Amino acid sequence: MDKGIWIMKSTYPVLALARTFALGALLTLGLPAQAQTDPLPSWNDGAAKKSIVDFVKDTTTPGSTRFVPPAERIATFDQDGTLWVEHPMYSQVMYILESVPALVKAKPELAKVAQFSTVLEILKGDRAAIAKLTVADLEKLAAATLTGMPVDTFNAGAKKWLAEARDPRWKKPYTELTYLPMQEVLKYLRASSYKTWIVTGGGQDFVRTYAEAVYGIPPEQVIGTAGGTTYGYARDGKPFLTKAPKLLLNDNNAGKPEGIHLMIGRRPVMAVGNSTGDQQMLEYTQAGDGARLSMLVLHDDAKREYAYGPAQGLPDTKVGTFTQALYDEAKKQGWTVISMKNDWKKIFAFE
Repeated sequence: MDKGIWIMKSTYPVLALARTFALGALLTLGLPAQAQTDPLPSWNDGAAKKSIVDFVKDTTTPGSTRFVPPAERIATFDQDGTLWVEHPMYSQVMYILESVPALVKAKPELAKVAQFSTVLEILKGDRAAIAKLTVADLEKLAAATLTGMPVDTFNAGAKKWLAEARDPRWKKPYTELTYLPMQEVLKYLRASSYKTWIVTGGGQDFVRTYAEAVYGIPPEQVIGTAGGTTYGYARDGKPFLTKAPKLLLNDNNAGKPEGIHLMIGRRPVMAVGNSTGDQQMLEYTQAGDGARLSMLVLHDDAKREYAYGPAQGLPDTKVGTFTQALYDEAKKQGWTVISMKNDWKKIFAFE
């Protein structure tokens, strides 16, 4: 055997062992090693990023005073404005509005009903007409477009719309307008044995049609505003469910912790929202024992996304309202406020 080759083979185990000890020393000293990667690369270094990394490290390290057993690692996230874009209008509201023409075509008499005729004006380009719609009007439109059909029919229609519809600003599918930094948080948590749940004021059935493909969150881990269903049989005897115009859970404000208790049965140890509708979820999370992390996303980047509050002097809005009172409460309670402008290097994957 060639002497050089023999020397290499005989010394390889020693070199490998030396590299192992060197890597261990780097980790012990807290120094960077090539094997270490940043779990949140789209976040700027700062208090918000540090709070997430420290929380995950503390709650998953055995022996830590803040250790949380895997079964109790529950993290809940609002969707609209927290995981994806909600301006200028919630995506599900757009789905409702854009479902009206087909409904009017099937039932021409609806064209003479104020709510439906207003929607037709909006879809023809009169965006100012949307101000004519009251909450009661939207509820009536929702009942007409979201109920009265088999669940499977609704699911197919929602998936078709999501595949074809485009956001007016970016001209991309709504499902591509998720926030990359939040996607990283979801993956980071799941890699640390956390279960991630969506807790949204949006329709539960609507969000369940895409949550797994878009966020990696299965439909059984989606809590939303939920309506009733009616059990029945088709002509061939096959059973099916029909969506009924009956409200079971209004998953907003106090409805969020109520829904969490109903569907999860455990208090979250982490919760993230972006508006007044999320305050009770954060309060409920924070009130538990042990390690807790409550966070709010502040939309303060008009250039890359949108800027609205009216917290911190930002423009007022009816969509995703973040009041100064909520901001002050966050500071009082020690909740982390995430600045889109300052904390996120990138907002979307396509940037």
